[in-house]
Amino acid sequence: MSKQNKSKISRRSFLQITAGAAVLSGVSLPEKAVAGQKQQLSTIIDLSLCDGCVDRKIPACVNACKTINKDKIPKVIEPIPEPWPRKTIEDWSKKQEVFNRLTPYNFIYVHKAEVTVEGKKKTIYVPRRCMHCDNPACATICPFSANHKFENGAVVINQNQCFGGAKCKDVCPWEIPQRQSGVGIYLHVMPGFMGNGVMYKCDLCFDRLKQDKLPGCVEACPREALLIGTKNAIEKVAFERARRMSGYIYGKTQNGGTSTIYVSPVSFEEINKTMTRQPGQPDMKTDVKRRMASTDPLAKAVLAAPVLGLATAGIAGVWNWFSRRKDKVRKEEQGNG
Repeated sequence: MSKQNKSKISRRSFLQITAGAAVLSGVSLPEKAVAGQKQQLSTIIDLSLCDGCVDRKIPACVNACKTINKDKIPKVIEPIPEPWPRKTIEDWSKKQEVFNRLTPYNFIYVHKAEVTVEGKKKTIYVPRRCMHCDNPACATICPFSANHKFENGAVVINQNQCFGGAKCKDVCPWEIPQRQSGVGIYLHVMPGFMGNGVMYKCDLCFDRLKQDKLPGCVEACPREALLIGTKNAIEKVAFERARRMSGYIYGKTQNGGTSTIYVSPVSFEEINKTMTRQPGQPDMKTDVKRRMASTDPLAKAVLAAPVLGLATAGIAGVWNWFSRRKDKVRKEEQGNG
């Protein structure tokens, strides 16, 4: 692909890019598929096309994401207050260059899977980031409404409201959100007692979506392995691609359904065998059940905990501030969804 043609691709609208994929798959698309409209978007990650950008030091999707979000996190306060009762501090501010796992400064990475298919060795590259679930438990569990599922499909953490309690990470089947201590609103409320930083993850380039721009990873991919469009259209394209390659789908049913659909010529059971679940490097189990119902009692518990802490400290005014913030966020969600 020439540099001139690649330049044209990077400026296509959501409709044009998804339509191009649809033509190859024989699937028709709606007239409009832009982020500014109130319709849910999804992405395809086609593992038959991703080559891991082996000719680059950093994969193009990872580099684009890092560039877009390089100034997202405020300067970390030093020394970082030691949280109570757990004394764990998570500080990635001096390791921002890391790109082989998820961190607060790295929202996407590419896993290399060496598999054997019909007796032949095959290498599959798997970009990993937030799945943007259809019914995200992480958004349900957040006691301060810092985590939201917007109408366009993006699940977004508002760093100006997050206390870094990591409940979102606890209920995420893939443990996607990552914490950076020493930043955030907790420093101005009860540092060392209430909170431990801010949780960060892919937000589907939410600000770019509002400007009808492509997410950085989609725009940067030199092989168009990542595409974005309306959820219905993307799912049709994904299933047609899977049919044509006698392949497999991931993300349609996992955790109750997601806005990220993987297509692969190799089964995800085989891909998952190459993954050792560890911090910042999620596995890819296929039997991920929807966890919304199980989070309801936990949600009530974590909602009660801040209230008790604030009452004990005699700063109920802060709670009132959060109530106003929650109302404001709901209005913003209605206006920007």
